[in-house]
Amino acid sequence: MSDFNNFNNPQVANLPRHLRQFIVDQHYEKYTPVDQAVWRYVMRQNYSYLRQVAYYPYIKGLQRAGLSIERIPDLQTMNDNLGKLGWGAVTVDGFIPPAAFMEYQAYRVLVIAADIRQLNHIEYTPAPDIIHESAGHAPIIADRDYNNYLSYIGSIGAKAMFSAADFELYEAIRHLSILKESVNIDEIEIERAEKSLQQISDQLGEPSEMALLSRLHWWTVEYGLIGTLEDPKIYGAGLLSSIGESASFKDKSVEKLWYTIDTINYTYDITKQQPQLFVTPTFQNLIDVLEQFADTMAYRRGGAESIDKAISCKNPATAVYSSGLQVSGVFTNRQLDAAGELSYLKTTGATALAVAGKQLEGHGKSYHADGFSSPVGKLKDFDKPLETLSLLELVALGILKGQQANLTFHSGITVNGEVKDILRHEDKNILIIFENCTVTDTSETILFQPEWGTFDMAIGEKIISVFNGAADKDAFEEITPMSAKPTVKVVYNDATQTLHQLYAKVRMIREEELEADELPAIFATLKTQYPADWLAPLEILEITFHKQLFPQLEAEIRVYLSDKMEQDPSHQKLIKDGLHVIANPVTQLITEEEQ
Repeated sequence: MSDFNNFNNPQVANLPRHLRQFIVDQHYEKYTPVDQAVWRYVMRQNYSYLRQVAYYPYIKGLQRAGLSIERIPDLQTMNDNLGKLGWGAVTVDGFIPPAAFMEYQAYRVLVIAADIRQLNHIEYTPAPDIIHESAGHAPIIADRDYNNYLSYIGSIGAKAMFSAADFELYEAIRHLSILKESVNIDEIEIERAEKSLQQISDQLGEPSEMALLSRLHWWTVEYGLIGTLEDPKIYGAGLLSSIGESASFKDKSVEKLWYTIDTINYTYDITKQQPQLFVTPTFQNLIDVLEQFADTMAYRRGGAESIDKAISCKNPATAVYSSGLQVSGVFTNRQLDAAGELSYLKTTGATALAVAGKQLEGHGKSYHADGFSSPVGKLKDFDKPLETLSLLELVALGILKGQQANLTFHSGITVNGEVKDILRHEDKNILIIFENCTVTDTSETILFQPEWGTFDMAIGEKIISVFNGAADKDAFEEITPMSAKPTVKVVYNDATQTLHQLYAKVRMIREEELEADELPAIFATLKTQYPADWLAPLEILEITFHKQLFPQLEAEIRVYLSDKMEQDPSHQKLIKDGLHVIANPVTQLITEEEQ
């Protein structure tokens, strides 16, 4: 875990404890010269192409976010720049659970995977990496309409019901992405992981709120297009950071559809290029669609159907009574009255009570360690909701401290006990505490008996909201489930470390920190000892071409790369694109744009 206080960024400093667990140090020194070359290649390609198809001026966005084409960004520099836009950034270890990812966005903090893709995955990686997270998300953060949407979908996502099956799916996706970014991994192991992921996906059943919201997030934040179906522009981070998909998104094979609420019916596969993309005419449309979806969620609907969602998810959730009382725990049961309305709810295990997001004193998990249960609804033959009664009206009903009270709810549930205390919040009754209490339902089933201790009866005519997680997460000490599987840290052998040194020398020569006389020897070593490498020869060619050095070496490298394209078609586009950028320098394009 990282010391997030090192960053003088108010958004990062404001993160709650349950989100801090995912933060790791960036360890900038771990990036190798090859990593830096991969960043530079992707960023040069991105700018060369994206300046024509990206929605937001790409280079302007990079600069405002503290990014450069030449080097992997430093997190501190990013935070200094993002702070001016009202945002921040933290580094994490690969995929984190969707619920946590969404909540970071609600706090206006970008989550950036600290690792970077390998050279052999330079066009696209299923694993989150610093190219995707920083070069994809950060440049468009400067657009106010977009960053408001990003924060808003995060706040909605933080309330979405997240099931145990969702976490199992997340684990399978994370595991597969780790394998695909591992060095010398057995293909059989990858196939096994892909099969496991498919099986879990097939067995998910009815998708949870988080699963559906993740689809909207994917088709907007990650792979969104804006404009017209005929000529859309890119704003999704997955496209902005993938030189493969950003170049092919206009192909007729990739269907373009209008972005509407029906988009939730389209699943996605992070390991493959997307068969369709969705176009929004405006960022306001994204918010309009999100509002449509939010209106179907438990946190806005409440009632029995929302408690049922909480029970199905088997994770801590919060039910909000109409009095304002919030009950946080794992919901396991409920009862309905004759009209089908919610009349009783029950949690099992550690539970806490809160109001306005703050835990009630003396009503934390240790006090309600075995769970909580309480009626919901109005009293029988009394039209006024119990939470709205004044103290005098309570006395008229026989509800008085130190006195025996007999309450019968409209549902038929009865509560009979001695009133120990009545808790109020902002002129509303929220909790009646009983001693020697018996609670029964219409079938005379005992729901609570005196031997079980004090009965804390929640007050509220109805449940108006149910959402994922605890109301007071820090007091609840809620630790968002996180994977026990770390990403694989590469250990480099001597030969690879020597290759790193060659890349470092090429960079130093390009930046005029080292004499260019070594270039012929470096290329000779690459040809004989590292014949699979294509990026370093490309970087040497760039130097010889622009600095007009070693014309014979330049010609030799061009032939070498041409032969490599013929011998290995998988490198053909990469090398061809690299040659294009050398012939049309990005620095020149940036200068022309700024003028």
